[in-house]
Amino acid sequence: MSRSSGPRMTLPTQLVLRALLEQPTREMYGLEVCAAAGLPSGTIHPILARLEQAGWLKSHWEQVDPKEKGRPRRRYYRLSPDGIEHAGAALARAHAAAARLTALRLRPTPGGTA
Repeated sequence: MSRSSGPRMTLPTQLVLRALLEQPTREMYGLEVCAAAGLPSGTIHPILARLEQAGWLKSHWEQVDPKEKGRPRRRYYRLSPDGIEHAGAALARAHAAAARLTALRLRPTPGGTA
């Protein structure tokens, strides 16, 4: 996967990007992304890793003592400036492709059946 082509635009990837684009400058930790995208953590974490590898996301571990907080440290994710641009364009392309497929399915076929 190159930085120019970006990650594959699967439906789960699109859901993660939509969740991140709702507030593009806000940092979200993994379970927040899960809730916003409506996907399980086993699905979103590989997607987040691919988006970060593509340069679309920045991440960092929070600086807390897990014993003091009574929970593991959280990894926070935020779209990079380029990621905001690439994500918006990728979602627009995915939406246009889906619209074309829908139009093809709805086009009458010879003989009058759809």
